[in-house]
Amino acid sequence: MTKENILAVVFCLVAGAPALAQRFPEHSEIQERNKGKAFLVHLTAGIHQPGANFADRFGTTGSVGGGLEWIAAGNFLLGAEAHYSFGNTVKEDPLVLLRTPEGDIIGNNQLLAEVDLRARGLYVGGAIGKLFPIGNRRSGIRLTLGAGVQQHRIRIQDNANSVAQVSGDYVKGYDRLTGGLALSQFVGWQHLGANRRSNWFLGFEFSQGFTKSLRDWDFAEMRKLEGNRTDIRFGIRLGWTLPFYIGAANQIYY
Repeated sequence: MTKENILAVVFCLVAGAPALAQRFPEHSEIQERNKGKAFLVHLTAGIHQPGANFADRFGTTGSVGGGLEWIAAGNFLLGAEAHYSFGNTVKEDPLVLLRTPEGDIIGNNQLLAEVDLRARGLYVGGAIGKLFPIGNRRSGIRLTLGAGVQQHRIRIQDNANSVAQVSGDYVKGYDRLTGGLALSQFVGWQHLGANRRSNWFLGFEFSQGFTKSLRDWDFAEMRKLEGNRTDIRFGIRLGWTLPFYIGAANQIYY
């Protein structure tokens, strides 16, 4: 390399130094794009095991849901959520009085009816919590405590609509609709990406429902189902998060 070429390379490096220096603050600012206050929109899915009275009625259940949450600059969380739960394992048989000795149900057309039992539920509530970041990033341990209202029932699925006893309002005497107050707890990992493109959480969820029957009469038991219940569920919940950060109007990120 000639002396002239060396001088040309040195000149280019010196001339380009200010441009390189300007890139580092810009990169640093990108790392701060997930800081400050924000609204977090969650879409979630989970799978849970039953406990206490809930385990006497249902097996494993899945759920889908969503929520809206406010995260403050200090990473405190305040929000609301709703989950719809479902399952295929029902351990109680509210249709026992309709069954033949062989366990079948005869439809209106005098043929064997295809009637399935399913688990269905709904939870709506609010939650408070905090995100405990690990290191300098806004990702870390997510801890929330919630309270709300829980309902669950046995869905009577008459596929051919051939059983008059479980049609219309009559189904209310068989579905064992149950509801009441519920508490929930979540502990897991929350990731809020610096570039705002990767945002999710995953962790363990626990809930305790303090419920009772909401129906005046149960046809299978020939009475109103009295007494208080404790419906426990525990499992894993995964959530995808869409953040909307609140910043100054003149902030532009590249």
